[in-house]
Amino acid sequence: MRTAYGVETVRAAERDLMARLPEGALMQRAAAGLAAACADLLGRGDGQSRGRVYGSRVVLLVGSGDNGGDALYAGARLARRGAGVTAVLLAPERAHAAGLAALRRAGGRTVEITGADADADTGTAAVAAVRRADLVVDGIVGIGGTGGLRPEAVPLAEAAERSGATVVAVDLPSGVDADTGEVRGTALRADLTVTFGTHKPGLLVDPAREYAGSVRLVGIGLDLPAEPELEALQHADVARLLPVPGAESDKYRRGVVGVAAGSARYPGAAVLAVAGALRGGAGAVRYAGPATRDVIARFPETLVSDRGPKHAGRVQAWVVGPGAGDDAGPVAEVLAVDVPVLIDADGLRLADASAVRARSAPTLLTPHAGEAAALLGVEREEVEAGRLAAARELAARYGATVLLKGSTTLVADPGNGSADGKGTAVRVNPTGTSWLATAGSGDVLSGLAGSLLAAGLPARDAGSAAAYLHGLAGRRAADGAPVGAHDVAEAIPGAWRDVTRG
Repeated sequence: MRTAYGVETVRAAERDLMARLPEGALMQRAAAGLAAACADLLGRGDGQSRGRVYGSRVVLLVGSGDNGGDALYAGARLARRGAGVTAVLLAPERAHAAGLAALRRAGGRTVEITGADADADTGTAAVAAVRRADLVVDGIVGIGGTGGLRPEAVPLAEAAERSGATVVAVDLPSGVDADTGEVRGTALRADLTVTFGTHKPGLLVDPAREYAGSVRLVGIGLDLPAEPELEALQHADVARLLPVPGAESDKYRRGVVGVAAGSARYPGAAVLAVAGALRGGAGAVRYAGPATRDVIARFPETLVSDRGPKHAGRVQAWVVGPGAGDDAGPVAEVLAVDVPVLIDADGLRLADASAVRARSAPTLLTPHAGEAAALLGVEREEVEAGRLAAARELAARYGATVLLKGSTTLVADPGNGSADGKGTAVRVNPTGTSWLATAGSGDVLSGLAGSLLAAGLPARDAGSAAAYLHGLAGRRAADGAPVGAHDVAEAIPGAWRDVTRG
């Protein structure tokens, strides 16, 4: 499992560690890891990293404070191995003095950004150096930075992106928010981010995640709390969650999931939700709705009823809402039942918020950004820019677990994963593919998660495991080409096997 901690938690752990170490030792650990990652990148292609470091052109973009110090010390290590290292100092009077001295002793040179340089985007020594570089190290802003890059740094960021050089960010890309993943202005896009001690939330959550490139974690000995603020499950974590039938299991002991979905206009939503549910680990699927003919024609093993959820028979969990149109009756019926309920799509619009908050059984809401924006009364762009805040706010407002779908799917419990680090961590899903942005994909996910609820998983685990499997299934089905939702459903068993076989 990958874990992430916020800025204040990381800083407290760093202070505790620095109090026990010789002065400067912690920065040297970070710089050593950064330099090794840079050398690895420079060495790709000929298998001789030492030979490729020699003679390579490295440019350090150096801001004030410790982030710039990490870059300077790493640059000194590369310079001692024969790289031509140039440090562009964006705040010369506040550059890390010891790191700057180390770079100069190793033969590195410096370029200072003056007021005149800040207004020019071509022709300056700094921009010219970036354009000629093989490797650019982004040490402009550390984890405490807020907002986008300052004006004097923007031409350098643009030059780095256009140059063809490999860009390595120190701890996280400059211009992104470490705690929230928000990007409020211009940010520098990296090919690799070398982060120290732990991941930061912004490295796992979009839109900031898109700027981080690949992420390499360098251990520096931090003593961190047991409960992180974000976590990303991996194969072994999901395998431990997935239900496995025992020798005495039958279809009812394994759990029965009810699906109240579809309408005359959207019968396919019912078929796709049932498809996901049948592959999700429950022993049986009961379908209640107007699309019984379509469902039974595709999946004859489904137990069907056209009389609504009240008359469908006993279930251990309900999925309600996909393709429901404007009929609020099934949503109200399902919310009144004392079993776990997953609400998706039209059900999110039709559900009474007070009825959701009043439930004693678990509730899992699965909106995409547009649906989340409607529930919160904000614009979609606000949700997409601040996905972590939106998931937390929805969970708190509805007293429900929220699975916020999108480029990074988040799962937040009510009152947990808060910015103060208390409670259980918000989970971020690391699997998926952009090909999953296709009609009906969310219906499959809803059925899959509902089946896991019926099998007995808590809402947070059911949502997390379902998102993980759904993402893997999307990758398997697409394999780099367009894919339909039914293809994703059919790929779930293969994804399940991948996870459980390690």
